[in-house]
Amino acid sequence: MGFDTPQPLPLDVAEAVARAGTRLDEFISRWLWYSHITSTNDVAALLADAGAEEGVVVAADAQSAGRGRLGRSWASPAGAGIYATVILRPKAETVPLLTLAAGVAIAEGIEAATGLAPSVKWPNDIVVANSSASTGGRKLAGILAEAGTSTSGSLWVAVGFGINLMPASYPPDVAPRAASLETELGRSVDRGLVLVECLAALSVRYRALRGGQGASVVSAWRARAASMFGRHVEWQVDGRTQRGIARDIDENGALVVNADSATFRVISGEVRWV
Repeated sequence: MGFDTPQPLPLDVAEAVARAGTRLDEFISRWLWYSHITSTNDVAALLADAGAEEGVVVAADAQSAGRGRLGRSWASPAGAGIYATVILRPKAETVPLLTLAAGVAIAEGIEAATGLAPSVKWPNDIVVANSSASTGGRKLAGILAEAGTSTSGSLWVAVGFGINLMPASYPPDVAPRAASLETELGRSVDRGLVLVECLAALSVRYRALRGGQGASVVSAWRARAASMFGRHVEWQVDGRTQRGIARDIDENGALVVNADSATFRVISGEVRWV
């Protein structure tokens, strides 16, 4: 299957989990940690298909086939980042906002653990927004949410996230766009603390969605994305490249773009920030 036998939690992670206690809520019951894995989302999907309960956390020291949206690879060098996926069993109506909720939560977790306040970029990036490397900032972390139906017929979503902790030898096409916590902060970071704070924040945001408080997630995402609004974007419509200016997101998480005196809702696909 491309991964080893699960290992005991690393000491730094185990200690952080113990300190967090009930703050982790559903993410405290079952953890699977691997020294090497193809993709944490791959294993989480297999477990979810087989009926694994909500709250299972799959994490690894390294991935050989980590991926992001649209099949892009996610560089996952050993020891250089956090690579994790959680299994959720949400109500269908909450699914459209899950990626945004996870993005807000990862940004909040990073800030709680390190003091660095990253921004979010539609639809699934956590970025250092003030970087001069690119218009949309350098990527610090990313989200990949994949859904399916288990053998019992119940909906599941595997919410994966990768966070760059320290500088690494990224592929040439990735390196100019990548940021890491240690580079931005100029010091080492506590991996266990970052992971646990992200999961604790995700628990809070997920409970908000389940409680019908999607508007609070959208509001928090807008606040984190303030530096992105007003930027030019490109996207595909019926095979043609459309250009416009990102203005907002709507209550369902779609990107709202102004172009040619018209307003468009971008709900999926490739969006390039220029």
